[in-house]
Amino acid sequence: MTLVMAGAISHAPGITGREKMAPEDKKTRYYDACYRFRDHLWDQKPDALVLVSAEHFGNFFMDKMPTFCIGLADDYQGPIETEEFLNIPKTTIPGAPELARRIADVAMQEVDLGYSQEWSFDHGFMVPLAFLTPKWDLPIIPLNINCQVPPLAPLQRCHALGKALRKAIDAQPERIALIGCGGISHWPATPDSGKINEEWDRAFLEDFVANKTDRLLRYSNDEIYRDAGPGGQEVRTFITVAGAVEGHGGELWCYEAIPIFAVGCTVVNMDVAA
Repeated sequence: MTLVMAGAISHAPGITGREKMAPEDKKTRYYDACYRFRDHLWDQKPDALVLVSAEHFGNFFMDKMPTFCIGLADDYQGPIETEEFLNIPKTTIPGAPELARRIADVAMQEVDLGYSQEWSFDHGFMVPLAFLTPKWDLPIIPLNINCQVPPLAPLQRCHALGKALRKAIDAQPERIALIGCGGISHWPATPDSGKINEEWDRAFLEDFVANKTDRLLRYSNDEIYRDAGPGGQEVRTFITVAGAVEGHGGELWCYEAIPIFAVGCTVVNMDVAA
């Protein structure tokens, strides 16, 4: 078994960019959980991290919008946003192109993947990495899921993507971690920015932590949009991780509804038993 760690973490830009504006107690609980997640990741001695996220029109737009896209670059520049906005300095993140190609070769026996050898990271990747890899020294394999504009991948296809990734990862000799990042409920770039549906978040997280496939896949796009906002479509990244550890649950390490961060913030560690 080469999947050594799996889980999920939030990625909203306010998490780092508005650090000083959040209630101290909520922010401290969430940051502490992120640091605990970081320590757990490094305790597994990973050779690479597959980071499943959504990017926000920095690389892909309406003229080219892959449903699933894996990064094959030697390295990645980020963040796209300014340092003043995100409170993260510009840096270079190492890639793992040869390993990413091997993972893609196996996964594509089960699912269709686009790929890119040029990729700049926005907050969807940079915010989690700022917590998880503060020295920017762990090779990253980014995998983007279109969570922005229809047509969106059905939830069951994201689950199938996770299963294909697990098969591909377990076929490699390297020690590999898999983390999904995004959501949960949020209404970015709308008049409702800052709104959080805590009840919906906690119901989804209960199903995610228990890894109840039938309940995770029951939502329609319209229901997610109505109850969790346009940003709620990013639960696809969580569902991908659920597919990768199908049959095993996890533990909720933190959930905090923090309106100034404009998202329900979470950290979940999942069991990776074979």
